[in-house]
Amino acid sequence: MYLMTQEAIKAYLHRIGIAEQQLPSKEYLFALHQAHVKTLTWQTVDIYAGKPAAIGFEESVQLVLSGRSGYCFHLNGAFSTLLHSLGYEVFLHRAGVQPLGAEPRVNSFHLGLSVNLVNAHNEKERWIVDVGMGDIPYEPLPLRYGEYQQGPLSYKVMETSVVPEGWRLEHDPQASFVGVDIDASVLDNLEEFKPKHEFYSRSPESPWMNIFLIRQRTADESNELRGCRWSKRDKNGLTQIEMKSKSQWLDVLGDVFGEHLVNYSSLERDDLWRRVEASHIEWKASKLGAGK
Repeated sequence: MYLMTQEAIKAYLHRIGIAEQQLPSKEYLFALHQAHVKTLTWQTVDIYAGKPAAIGFEESVQLVLSGRSGYCFHLNGAFSTLLHSLGYEVFLHRAGVQPLGAEPRVNSFHLGLSVNLVNAHNEKERWIVDVGMGDIPYEPLPLRYGEYQQGPLSYKVMETSVVPEGWRLEHDPQASFVGVDIDASVLDNLEEFKPKHEFYSRSPESPWMNIFLIRQRTADESNELRGCRWSKRDKNGLTQIEMKSKSQWLDVLGDVFGEHLVNYSSLERDDLWRRVEASHIEWKASKLGAGK
């Protein structure tokens, strides 16, 4: 796995707003995970804009350091590199996300991570870490079967039916997808995922080519901007707000998601908004037609 320089580590930690600590610990892992999820959104912005970034370890770290973000391969790839460079024992896994209406699968369209930590009895404990799905989870989960509550969202860690000795992280019943299944086998590079990224970022059949989607969560809420629709879930339930102007859309992108579209020119921002607005108008028309 790629090893970051001390200068890069400091820049990365500065990017997510957390101080450097010398020795790996459970408390620091939690702090890193929380800061990463709050600061670096899961998003399809660059794919939607036709300028996808590569998913190599070094490339994903540079993406973060340049003020950008990405989706699972970038986020979990960069985070695993940061943890490895800080001295954590990190493992890469094949995984697969189960959308609504689909069957569980491990198809390598998701990069799973786990970390070994030494407990008070000097025994190794495995933890699930994942900063690459937007609203799941906010902090690490023990690789121990059971139910876990994190703010407004609940999760289950359970045995998977897809691969032997793997595990399944089941999402909140009201979430946008059902869960993710992870293969216990450990990988030592990202070659398995590069064809999947090529499909996601360039194929006309990719679900992300024509969807402007960005997700972020904090301890108390999860947020999603899908085109012009901002959805926020917290202890009071789900709130949805329609963005009706470019200025309002850009304000929500910046204020809620911390996405200021750095490295995008004014003309590129205008083009993004025009595409998003046109798709939203088309979607509303289809909903209206379906209701007649």
